[in-house]
Amino acid sequence: MYVRGTTCVHRGTAMISNMLLLSPLCFLLCWMLPVDSMRIRVSFTSRLPIGPRLLNMAPGAFDDMYFGCNHTMTQMVEKKYFKKENTGAFWDVWEKASDCANRNLNHTDAGDEALTKDHMQAICVYTSDYKKFYWLFNDAVRTNKENHEFPYHSLHFWLTSAMQILNENNKCHTTYRRSDLKFVASVNKVIRFGSFTSSSKKSNLDVFGRKTCFKITTCSGAYLKHYSAFKGEAEVLIPPYEMFKVTDVKKGRDVAQLSDCEDVYMLESVGVHSNMNCRAVN
Repeated sequence: MYVRGTTCVHRGTAMISNMLLLSPLCFLLCWMLPVDSMRIRVSFTSRLPIGPRLLNMAPGAFDDMYFGCNHTMTQMVEKKYFKKENTGAFWDVWEKASDCANRNLNHTDAGDEALTKDHMQAICVYTSDYKKFYWLFNDAVRTNKENHEFPYHSLHFWLTSAMQILNENNKCHTTYRRSDLKFVASVNKVIRFGSFTSSSKKSNLDVFGRKTCFKITTCSGAYLKHYSAFKGEAEVLIPPYEMFKVTDVKKGRDVAQLSDCEDVYMLESVGVHSNMNCRAVN
């Protein structure tokens, strides 16, 4: 439903959300994407306070999901945004990702034929460690709702579109995240990560943290398969606009897959919410 520019679709027992087709580099050991303590796509920022991180609806996020304007936005990216944005650090990392994109195109899985080279290149840019560009990108995504000069419309759109193609049927995945940071949220609270958020089908990636861990049911997240620059991480990428309900908070010893973690947050997808849906085309 649309409410004064806000798109919000809840996921109930009938799974009604399936109706959707849907600065600078920061110092280490601060905050992640907002919950990314995995090496894949860690994003730190000095603007957030030291101490426990409160999980909320990430109201400042650039959370466009392009529902109802995908075709128009495709044209705007090609004719306007990419020409304007393809400079500096983005130009560098985009060019670097070209070979990765070509390899992926030559090994596209059946059912993924709608993925273009731009989609593949966006995945390669985001999953690459090259110059830690994902730090810069996700910091902008998390905080640029009110910034009319958001610098990454092209990458944001292609990455979002790629995820929607890879999970066109809103298939739900059980995924895991680990962090060395402390996060806080009460049971029954609804939250969003507010940025492109990496998770994994693997629960044992303990190198990424044991303080706060997450067991997540995501229904808008996309399994990146072998298209990721790091294929062994079994990455499922969660979009900024997906909402989750905190269904439980447990000690790690009570969760078989995450028994080495201090605290484990159990998150269930409850739909999507976008404050900025299609704003970039207006």
